[in-house]
Amino acid sequence: MAHNPQREDYQRLSLRFARELDRLDPGEATRAFASFGRRFAQDRDSLPQSDADRAFHLVVLATEVVDYQLPFATDEQAPGLIKRGRDLLDEALSLDPACHDAARMRSSSEAPSVEARYRHLAERADEVRASCERARDEAVAGLDDERASLAADIAMRPYLRWLASLAEEALICGRNRVAADVAERLLRLDARDLSDARFTLAYALAKLEDEDGLAELERRYASISPLRGPDDAWILLARIALAHKRCDFERARADLSRLLSTYAGAAGTLIRQVELPDGEFARLRVRPYSEDELILAVSEGIVLLQEGNDRSGKGVLGTWVAREVARLDPEAAREAAQAARREGAQQA
Repeated sequence: MAHNPQREDYQRLSLRFARELDRLDPGEATRAFASFGRRFAQDRDSLPQSDADRAFHLVVLATEVVDYQLPFATDEQAPGLIKRGRDLLDEALSLDPACHDAARMRSSSEAPSVEARYRHLAERADEVRASCERARDEAVAGLDDERASLAADIAMRPYLRWLASLAEEALICGRNRVAADVAERLLRLDARDLSDARFTLAYALAKLEDEDGLAELERRYASISPLRGPDDAWILLARIALAHKRCDFERARADLSRLLSTYAGAAGTLIRQVELPDGEFARLRVRPYSEDELILAVSEGIVLLQEGNDRSGKGVLGTWVAREVARLDPEAAREAAQAARREGAQQA
């Protein structure tokens, strides 16, 4: 699913526009709404909107810069993109001090450590929930059931994203029980799992060595994610980690083979195990079962792969995975080694 800021921006303004049209007769309203898409794309400022709507649009622009441009920028481009993203978020907060997405994204660059950011998110979570609930109550006033449902959903999404960031930071900090508990809270609040909390939960359960909990999560996929079975990279990597910990290498190899057959280009990704910056707005939107999704899952799975001391620096599980994949696909191992040498030469 994943949070889509552009779509949410469109939904916010279309809902506000529809409320404005209620004052017109049906014929005028129909003609006016027919122009909404064009005006949204070409003349956004002509549409009715609040400061909160304008602030969210600035968050959308910052997300494009920080989450989708900055990770691929050159060293020369990066400082300008960082400043651009920061300026957009600051402007959003000046328009709407209750723009929790902007505040959360801004805190990532302001916190001196991961632990400090975790504490910040944890300490403000109740405040953000109360603020979003007030916004929800105001937004649904006077709306019919269908519009009220959408308005309530939109109003609570910043809180869902706040909790998703909190769960992810807790996992990185080694607060695995907190990560699992927050992910479960997210799943109770959003049965569709827009935040993909099940992925964070899978890794937290693996860190806790909770095999029963992971098996139960797999059973729950039928209701949480009816269009996808429990065969995503997060579930499979969690299963591999648990099997490896109990020295069931036959089971670990079977799940590793399943991972390799499920994802295109999996071998090189599993050998290299590159860590990427997390999405600041939300988990990055990638196509299911794509190579990009596996890269994202492996990056987040560093908390499992790098456990334990190992001379390679990959961690005990990470080294085992890389070695097993290289054994199964020697050509991918050669290509990964060549790519690593090229990157080393470029950085020298």
